[in-house]
Amino acid sequence: MGESCDSTVTNLLQFPAFRDTVECKRSGIMQKKIAVINDISGFGRCSISVSLPIISYLGVQCCPVPTSIFSNHTGFPHFFFDDYTDRMPEYVDHWKRLGLAFDGIATGFLGSARQIQIVKEFIREFGRKKTQIIIDPVMGDNGKLYSTYSEEMCREMKKLIAHADIITPNLTECCKLTDTAYKDAGWKKKELYRMAEELSAQGPEKVVITGIKQGEFIANYIYERNASEQRWIRTHKVGTERSGTGDVFASIIAADAVNGVAFDRSVKKASGFVKKCILKSIELEIPKTDGVCFEEILYQLKRD
Repeated sequence: MGESCDSTVTNLLQFPAFRDTVECKRSGIMQKKIAVINDISGFGRCSISVSLPIISYLGVQCCPVPTSIFSNHTGFPHFFFDDYTDRMPEYVDHWKRLGLAFDGIATGFLGSARQIQIVKEFIREFGRKKTQIIIDPVMGDNGKLYSTYSEEMCREMKKLIAHADIITPNLTECCKLTDTAYKDAGWKKKELYRMAEELSAQGPEKVVITGIKQGEFIANYIYERNASEQRWIRTHKVGTERSGTGDVFASIIAADAVNGVAFDRSVKKASGFVKKCILKSIELEIPKTDGVCFEEILYQLKRD
């Protein structure tokens, strides 16, 4: 009788609807899961190579969906590259057949308009009512789009952020997404509010605009729809720009989102941790191309 019952349950678990019901009943004790859609770089500490350990340390299962494979990131003189676009639908199809569900879906750099479309389909397939969608619209920096980023991709990214709950654009990306002229410094709070409000009107309830230069400080502007107050999080500028800092930041925001951490608290935590990582990298004389040395201080990241 026991074996027959176990067999029946096993068969029923093949159906996503039944499994979703079981997961809902167990939701108070089950570990959270985030699907992370980004590239994998074997060396240089960026993208999934950063997200996987940080999200895992914060108590959330990180489930990678690779968009491409790099031997090392493109900041080095040469690199191996394998575009995974054609394999992504088959990869994702197996997750569909398993009936997987996620508490969060987080995206990083997307290399083509087709990949952006695949992500939209992924969100439609796996997004649930309580699934947190966190989009880091990686498009450019320092006032310029990356050389591989086309106008078609910009248009598709504008459509993609409509599906997000949280977006984490840097200042360059924010300007591009709102068709605002870029300036390196001198931003007023009302200007940032207007851009964040415009982005939020397209879909995301929460926006953080990163990398705003304010003299000796670097500021992140926090916007939450219907909040009584919007605010800055500022840290003293240290060192120089390094690869992977945006991935560190976005990974903390994503894990905190599914863990129910307040948004402003999460942004403050992520900003402070990135600064600590840069300082530790300087202390250990880590080359800029090698990213930030987060492993040495990961234990300082609070799971709140």
